[in-house]
Amino acid sequence: MAGVDSKGECVKIYGDTKSGNCYKVQLVCSLLDIDHEWIAVDILAGDTKSDEFLQKNPNGKIPLLELDGGETLAESNAIINYLASGSALYPEGSLAQARILQWQFFEQYSHEPFIAVARFINKYLGLPEEKADDYASKQAGGHKALQVMEQQLGKTPFLAGDNFTTADISLYAYTHVAHEGGFELEAYPAILAWLDRVASMPNFKGMA
Repeated sequence: MAGVDSKGECVKIYGDTKSGNCYKVQLVCSLLDIDHEWIAVDILAGDTKSDEFLQKNPNGKIPLLELDGGETLAESNAIINYLASGSALYPEGSLAQARILQWQFFEQYSHEPFIAVARFINKYLGLPEEKADDYASKQAGGHKALQVMEQQLGKTPFLAGDNFTTADISLYAYTHVAHEGGFELEAYPAILAWLDRVASMPNFKGMA
């Protein structure tokens, strides 16, 4: 039976527990105690390319949220904002929400393409020789993103200000495993302190 979220809707989540994008959704569900049905998807086995999955998400990516009646929602940050709507994780107010979205766009365009991709090459693919140059090319961009985060977290305890929001969840997912992509965090003390703050949240769930 599918789980039921805080809005009273049946929730199915298609994902891979090793994926940072999928972990964002798992973390929000844990923090907000959202019951759900987890459906494991194996990217490397081609599960996201099956006709059945492509009918749900033509873009062929996870995570994917499925609601009553077969309605679906793709893109990790859209999913977590939907699930967190009405909670302190996604507060009301146009400016507050815009600040969260600002960091989520940063995550998708300036952070994930470097840190997450380098991690994928290393962790999923085993850093094959033919990917060595691609892996190395991700390092400068990843450190630039970390420097931007470090600067902000030197001013405020959380990325969007004084309160913990989905902006932090979006960036936490791949930052806390950045070392798996070759990014050591010792040079970023504000980030390390922030990682500890996130991990100390009630109902926090670590990545599998």
